[in-house]
Amino acid sequence: MMSGIRGKGTRPEMRVRQVLHAAGYRYRLHRKDLPGSPDVVLPRLRLAIFVHGCFWHGHQGCKLAKMPSTRTEFWTQKLQGNARRDMAAVAGLQADGWRVLVVWECFLRQTKDDKVLADRLIAAIGSTDSCIELRA
Repeated sequence: MMSGIRGKGTRPEMRVRQVLHAAGYRYRLHRKDLPGSPDVVLPRLRLAIFVHGCFWHGHQGCKLAKMPSTRTEFWTQKLQGNARRDMAAVAGLQADGWRVLVVWECFLRQTKDDKVLADRLIAAIGSTDSCIELRA
């Protein structure tokens, strides 16, 4: 079952990429030379975009991040490790002078209209904040 879980080319990631491309942004994918290998990178703007699944990245307070009722010790360690790795990647990118945008799965599910998604992404890209999260 776990072998079927993809890390690249997921539906949420593809949707973000399609909206960015339609808005005129050109990007690079999964740059391994950057901390955390961001899903989408806008090099000219020095912006790294992560598209996180709420369950796999332990989105606090999200209904999609429900802990499984079996093997809770394993899943707790696994998901906390993912969250620690995410925080380290964001800190490493910020230390290198990159801005970070995290787009959560719950936000993408809630935002059905691609025009609204494009507006929110463009607003986040234009922001001067060093770390922005789009969440439901």
